[in-house]
Amino acid sequence: MHKSHRPLIDSQAQAARHPITHKGPSVAFTSGALLGNGGMGVVVCVRPDAIVLHFGHNNVWDIRLAENNREAIGTFAEIFAKVDAISKSGLAKSLKDEPWFNQYLKMTAENYSHPYPRPMPCGTVVLGFDRKRCEPLGYRLDIATGVCRVDLLDNGNKAAVEIFADSQRDRLWVTCVDEAGSPCQPFNRIRVLPDPKTPAEFPKPQLHQSADELGFTQVLPRVTEPGRQAPGEDHCFRLMARLPGARLSEEQWPGHKNGEFVDTMDPLERAIAGQPGLALIVDLEQADRPVLPPPPSAPTAESFDTQCQSVRAANEQSWQNYWNQSAVALADTELEDIWYRNLYFMKCAVRPGVTCPGLFANWSYRDKGSAWHGDYHMNYNTQQPFWVTFSSNHLELNLPYVDLVEHLMPVSQLTARDYYGLRGAYFPHSAYPMPMSLAPYPVPTWGWEICETPWTVQGLWWHYTYSMDTHFLRDRAFGPIRESCRFIADYMLRPDARGQRFGDDRYHVFPSVTPELFGLRADFKTNYDVLADLTLIRFVFRAFREACAVLGKEKEESELLADITTVLEHFPPHPTADTPAGPVWIAAPDIHPQVVQNVPASTMTIFPGEEHGLHSPPDELAMARRSLATQRNEGGNELVFLNLQKARVGVLDLDAFKRQVDYCKLPNGTSADMVLQTKGRYSDTTNFDYMAPMGIWFENFALPAVINECLMQSWDGLIHLFPNWPTGSDAAFQDLRAVGAFLVSARLVGGKVLNVRIASDKGGTCRLHNPWPGATVQLRRGESVQKLVPNDVLSLSMSPGEIVELE
Repeated sequence: MHKSHRPLIDSQAQAARHPITHKGPSVAFTSGALLGNGGMGVVVCVRPDAIVLHFGHNNVWDIRLAENNREAIGTFAEIFAKVDAISKSGLAKSLKDEPWFNQYLKMTAENYSHPYPRPMPCGTVVLGFDRKRCEPLGYRLDIATGVCRVDLLDNGNKAAVEIFADSQRDRLWVTCVDEAGSPCQPFNRIRVLPDPKTPAEFPKPQLHQSADELGFTQVLPRVTEPGRQAPGEDHCFRLMARLPGARLSEEQWPGHKNGEFVDTMDPLERAIAGQPGLALIVDLEQADRPVLPPPPSAPTAESFDTQCQSVRAANEQSWQNYWNQSAVALADTELEDIWYRNLYFMKCAVRPGVTCPGLFANWSYRDKGSAWHGDYHMNYNTQQPFWVTFSSNHLELNLPYVDLVEHLMPVSQLTARDYYGLRGAYFPHSAYPMPMSLAPYPVPTWGWEICETPWTVQGLWWHYTYSMDTHFLRDRAFGPIRESCRFIADYMLRPDARGQRFGDDRYHVFPSVTPELFGLRADFKTNYDVLADLTLIRFVFRAFREACAVLGKEKEESELLADITTVLEHFPPHPTADTPAGPVWIAAPDIHPQVVQNVPASTMTIFPGEEHGLHSPPDELAMARRSLATQRNEGGNELVFLNLQKARVGVLDLDAFKRQVDYCKLPNGTSADMVLQTKGRYSDTTNFDYMAPMGIWFENFALPAVINECLMQSWDGLIHLFPNWPTGSDAAFQDLRAVGAFLVSARLVGGKVLNVRIASDKGGTCRLHNPWPGATVQLRRGESVQKLVPNDVLSLSMSPGEIVELE
């Protein structure tokens, strides 16, 4: 909340209305309650005989990296020449008919075929109880404060186990009280387990055992193959469980295996005795070196309660500060639920100064979180979760993405120079959080997507436009945006991208690949002027021009600006097709307008291209809406993406949106990627929920951005209130962030817009689409009130820190 605001909505109280609950045991990984502090992530699963805590961390990865076949991969010019010769011969219907090409695809995919790198699960803590004494009733996760309560029946009496992640350090706190609030101890054993899928070739974990603690340290080797070299040191992490004041007994419990009696106590397992109440902390430490310092100090039995309460109070303040940054209060409780829960997950998964999350964020166990390496896919997956940070007024959560872009710069510049022979930076299709000297997926299918280069840097420009922070623009955004533009300009100015092949004088994007749809075709008919390329290139060229003007760099960058002007003056049109309803955009030339797509590639001029929206000329707006109505999407990658596009042009059916979210929802409250239809990459034998068990889908935490776009839009610098909201449904929002660094609040009551308030971080002219056409508008600046001319657009000159109210 802006520091001088009076709150319109008690955001933390509003968040408290949306707990995540589960009745009875929740044994599956995707049923467990999610806790986290942006670095460490914990999944709380409840078994009939135990509470199970699975640990992960954004910084902890299996850091092994394969970079083989460097010479065999060759250069873009060499491979393109061979593919072009096949195309010109006209003898191959498909490149897959060419043995050379098939072999090349296998060779370039070899490095990615290894199971590493991937997020490394950090182990599990089991708190066991006697089923004759205890019965789990379920859990309740309070998203307002980040506290998970597991309810038990202990000898017929209610008991509550409270679990929360420390917001200041990678530590989990666990306590238990009875119905009267007194400490109690229903557990009879504790066990710490290294992850069962830890590679066998890793060094054996070092075990830590003492009177009141159990844990292990795991070294993460950089290489494991004899004779291989890799830069840098091994990494490591340590998981340590401590029970101050307890006596951990090595008592052996009788069991049986294969019909024989055996002792069943594991080396990292102990019986719990001596504690009148449960007092447990679990520390997860990690380092980018092979040795950790001694474990941090733990509270004593006497100081545990005091320290626990102090940390819990600090946590609640941290969550209150987070919720105060923006809020919604919606008559539609389902949409309000989506908004608050996903912003809760986002804070658990992301924190400045911590490694940017991959596909499944900081929650992992066994193979959960490792599909597609759990890495960075730069053709929407990595960017999408950070879309929510801008309008939701959580710009600090975009900083790990900025860190990632800076991390990718060296390998991207190497790829542009050594593979393409061009200036600038070509951002890779897939990437890892460790140093790379070779693009991980240089396969000439998805590895030849051009759109990923401007798409990668787009979030840096948005960070500037929503913050108006010129220091950020100069120091962090300008360099990657410039390097992206240098590569694109060089790529489009190549002789192969112009001339007789195309029959015009334009500079084309050639060759390229449509995101998530087709690879290379022997005839190249869909491998040029891909819509995603064109709209994102326009975006980044506009951004670079404006950045140069803001920073006074026109003279310094005159050569690149001249190249951009040349390209834009001969820029290809967006590909279109005729339909019975009229012309529509298509994902690339020669693609049928109703081909089933995996991402909404034929409507990317709406978003993320930001060329078309509610304020477009009527014919362009009609074209956008017609294209949305025509295209077919198979699911998997559209839950946020396509619905956000619909909201941008005012055609999102919110009831249908809620039903789709409900279809994709997992028991823990997150949303998985789910299949919607066949005739694309999916068939009638496909399990439509095959992606649901893979882990926690980080990308879908951006769902609140869809709701924000229904409440307020500002992408083109014009603020529009409730542009996709039913007038019969009351709604309010507080401090949604608009382009230009304005914080906007408003209410919709009985179909009327009320209580409009705008705060300016940086000053400047705020442009508001008049929500009261034809009416007299009063503008209040402190004690001063003035009447505004009732224009369609209200232009408000504001000073830094100023707040105005309109009615």
